[in-house]
Amino acid sequence: MGGWRIVSRTAVGVVTLLTALPSIRLSAQIGHDPGHSPYRDIRPGPTLRLLAGNFGGTRGRVPVGPSYGPTAGVRLEYTVGSLLSLTVGAAYAQTDAFYFDPFDSMPKAKGPINSDLILIDWGLQASLTGAKTYHNFQPYVGGMIGLVFGSHIGADTSGYVFGTKFTYGPEAGIRWYPARRLSIEAGGRLTIYKLNYPFSYRPSLIPIIDPLSENTKHPWATFGIGWTF
Repeated sequence: MGGWRIVSRTAVGVVTLLTALPSIRLSAQIGHDPGHSPYRDIRPGPTLRLLAGNFGGTRGRVPVGPSYGPTAGVRLEYTVGSLLSLTVGAAYAQTDAFYFDPFDSMPKAKGPINSDLILIDWGLQASLTGAKTYHNFQPYVGGMIGLVFGSHIGADTSGYVFGTKFTYGPEAGIRWYPARRLSIEAGGRLTIYKLNYPFSYRPSLIPIIDPLSENTKHPWATFGIGWTF
């Protein structure tokens, strides 16, 4: 009889424990008292962001590509669901460039000379914390495509023209929300586009066997302040 009582008590204890497990798991999932949770809802709605930054990167095999200069721009962000945001932005980059006279006996870089850029892009961003901030911070990753318009250097008689180019690249950043409507952002992207060189660059600047085009990569760091409407 004593052994039976021990087995019965053990069985009752196991059943009681199994019954309590769902509530224990539920409590663990909840994790934080809502009043003290590190997560805060992000106010939905469009956000207008003013941006300043610095545009860098390579100038190309023949260094005629514009680069290295401050930027200023604006971006409109619109949330889609709890994770994604659609963006459209425009920026001005005060860059410079070199140019060459390929008909010189020994062509040398001339400049640098002002060669400003206008950049327009469309992007998709994914919040790593969903529709909430964590301790008022929201990290994100994304990608963009766009167009870049360059100015012509009048002194360049080689036939090279920067023109209009298609751009693409990844981006990432983090936002801090000191208030529900106000956010401060530090971000960066890698802008990639193709340079096309004129035939006059052969053979003094580009060997016959080398292509007359190449992709250049441009790290672009930005700092911005946004307001959600």
